[in-house]
Amino acid sequence: MSDIILITISGKDRKGINSHFAHMLSQYDVNILDIGQSVIHEKILLGILVEIPDPKDFGSIFKDMLYEGHQMDLHVDIKSIANHRYEDWVSGQGQERRIITLLGKKITARQISQVTAVIAGQDLNIDQISRLSGRIPLRHTQQNGERLKTRACIQLCVRGKPTDLPTMRGKLMEISASTGIDLSFHMESGYSKNRKLVVFDMDSTLIQAEVIDELAKIAGVGEKVAAITARAMKGEIDFKESFRQRVALLKGLPASALERLAPTLPLSEGAELMAATLKDLGYKLGILSGGFTFMGSYLKKKLNFDYMYANELDIETGKVTGNVKGDIVDGEAKARLLRELAQKEEISLEQTIAVGDGANDLPMLTIAGLGVAFNAKPVVKQRATGTISNVGLDGLLYLIGLHDREINANGSHLP
Repeated sequence: MSDIILITISGKDRKGINSHFAHMLSQYDVNILDIGQSVIHEKILLGILVEIPDPKDFGSIFKDMLYEGHQMDLHVDIKSIANHRYEDWVSGQGQERRIITLLGKKITARQISQVTAVIAGQDLNIDQISRLSGRIPLRHTQQNGERLKTRACIQLCVRGKPTDLPTMRGKLMEISASTGIDLSFHMESGYSKNRKLVVFDMDSTLIQAEVIDELAKIAGVGEKVAAITARAMKGEIDFKESFRQRVALLKGLPASALERLAPTLPLSEGAELMAATLKDLGYKLGILSGGFTFMGSYLKKKLNFDYMYANELDIETGKVTGNVKGDIVDGEAKARLLRELAQKEEISLEQTIAVGDGANDLPMLTIAGLGVAFNAKPVVKQRATGTISNVGLDGLLYLIGLHDREINANGSHLP
């Protein structure tokens, strides 16, 4: 029976380490069963799991590896692995895998400690930890007179089946709220890195405003409409009914006010970078909004989106009538439209991502492969797969697994 050994090499990183040790092992015709490497601040940790077909070679390999490590000022540890332990390890690779992403302006030891404690408490094992964000400078915090927008993101791959999935999700959300870290927690599947379509709510998601509230201010009914909006976003009142009530209050508003308003409403932080990066990577982007088509059309053109569905205000003789043309786009309509777009693009719902902030976004968030609550109400955060509250909308790029080097638009990139 062949021997299995685990070789661990650590020390100061330099060019050629992998080539050097791989060449030595090649002299004995060994098989590489697994290999992994990480480099942190010029320190390397290289692990190689090998099978030695001829057990008589073990002694020579042991001596050669230790000698070479000494010559290169590297620490080399060699451990024999029992065959049955290796087989147990292999069989465990078929277990469920989940991805947990931590995202914030910075990541602290306290946050990692609390998240990993939840993972351990659910009898899960961390297979891999990856840093997706760039290294954060300590001194150079400004560029062109403006403060750099730092991001810190790490991704944990965990293996196993949680003992209590609802409790685990609840505890992670508690950590997110109490420590100021955004978290995404979802199953890893063949679709995780093969998603093709992202749809967004518009008001308070793509833009930092509720358009109907802004129109109401112009019409002089701001307080009345805002009160109805607040109740609707909390899920306290039926969206369609609340929408009709609010639109009715806009009766008589000049249509020219709509065109003047659209360019004045600010985009959410990171929206342009997010959209440009996803388009560069071949994603299709859509707006599914309970807002209005005049604003959706403006954003569709500005951000180069592919689809836009929203409510169209009825206008006669240059004024808003207080009615809406056609069916109202509510939560159920958003879910239906997402299904239709997935079918049109010939993809599975698992290959879609939905982003929103309100209760009427939940139907699409819960059927998408990845549902993200952005600056959302508590009821939405509790049911979404991931949350973004502490960074801009470009944080979505990390939640889908992109590294900083992949995040760019028009020649610019995150620090």
